[in-house]
Amino acid sequence: MASYYLWFAAAVVLVIAEMATGTFYLLMIAAGVAAGGMAALLGFIVPAQTVTAALVAMAGIVALRRTRYGKLRRGGASTDPDVNLDIGQEVEVPAWDPYRRARVPYRGADWTVELAPATAEALPGRFRIVEIRGTTLIVSPR
Repeated sequence: MASYYLWFAAAVVLVIAEMATGTFYLLMIAAGVAAGGMAALLGFIVPAQTVTAALVAMAGIVALRRTRYGKLRRGGASTDPDVNLDIGQEVEVPAWDPYRRARVPYRGADWTVELAPATAEALPGRFRIVEIRGTTLIVSPR
């Protein structure tokens, strides 16, 4: 049995595994393994096939890291509207205390509301939730 069958079979297995994980790193490794299969098909010796596979996989991973798909996103869940559906919702604040806080009903419970740090003193009214810290809603004017 020719060795290129093994390379291409391994590439197919890696592509299937990639579909299960949702990252693109296994796809880059699968491309490297497929390049090793192409080297085998062209008649290269096994060490050259392996080096080809490794170089193509490493180049693919480096290229992936330079795109937005390879970047690690480090953001807090407290300000991410994709994680916390309350971000962007509005609340009605009837009055503020001297500490820039208030108690408001929201979703059937009383919540502590605090003005965002960069916000100047505000009058009572409607405010948009920009962050959630524990049981405190951080709000800014609409």
